[in-house]
Amino acid sequence: MREEATAFVPGHITGFFSAHPADDPTKAGSRGAGLTLTDGVTVTVEPVSEEASESIVILDGEMIDIEPVETVLETLGVVARVEAESDLPLGAGFGVSGAMALGTALAANRVFECKLSRNELVAVAHGAEVQAGTGLGDVVAQAHGGIPIRLEPGSPQENKLDAIPTRARVEYVSFGELSTADVLAGETEQLTTAGKEALSRVVEEPTLLSFMYASRLFAREAELLTDQVAKAIGDVTDENGQASMAMLGETVFALGTGLSAAGYEPSVCATHPAGALLK
Repeated sequence: MREEATAFVPGHITGFFSAHPADDPTKAGSRGAGLTLTDGVTVTVEPVSEEASESIVILDGEMIDIEPVETVLETLGVVARVEAESDLPLGAGFGVSGAMALGTALAANRVFECKLSRNELVAVAHGAEVQAGTGLGDVVAQAHGGIPIRLEPGSPQENKLDAIPTRARVEYVSFGELSTADVLAGETEQLTTAGKEALSRVVEEPTLLSFMYASRLFAREAELLTDQVAKAIGDVTDENGQASMAMLGETVFALGTGLSAAGYEPSVCATHPAGALLK
């Protein structure tokens, strides 16, 4: 057993998706596409004292209950202290809960010498996210990195991935939270139809411009746009920029200097060239 291990997991913005439920959470998930980000989550795992019976999860200095993290630890059969630092807000469409689940799986596997493969750990984290209702595709995308296109739902053993082969500067502004669990628990037929159409467009033309167009169309047709998000996207469009809504959060992301040119004060990062990794 090691004293501790640390993993970095990139943030993930989903541009569009279709939901595909299944009884087995490792087979459930989503098809879609998104951007992984150099802004992400750093997760450190260490053993707790032998007397402790419960794990401790801390995010940005505060104790917190995050169901996917707890499920990952239970699945691995370990009790640990998990301390995470995030560049990104929770619940705003950046895949923070997925990043924490995946980072916990990778780091705990090293600390407790669980001897699981990378794909097995991604499957554990993905299944935990699906069970919690906090995400359907972030974990698989964050494990891959770049600008992944998820062609099939589920964990790595089920999923089929492609990617848009480029990198980009990314700006983002978050106006607040949207509940992923509430959206996914509701009627998703219209959302899934729009997501399948968006995926077909990007598979036919795997470019950033095609991805951004498909993402904007998806947000409108899935009826997920809020007034504030719609205004910000319109402001960027007026400056000849490319912007869309992060799924699922009241967050706008843009390529290049789109939000800056439109008068906003965005956070700035880039697409991440690789997936989650141990430090």
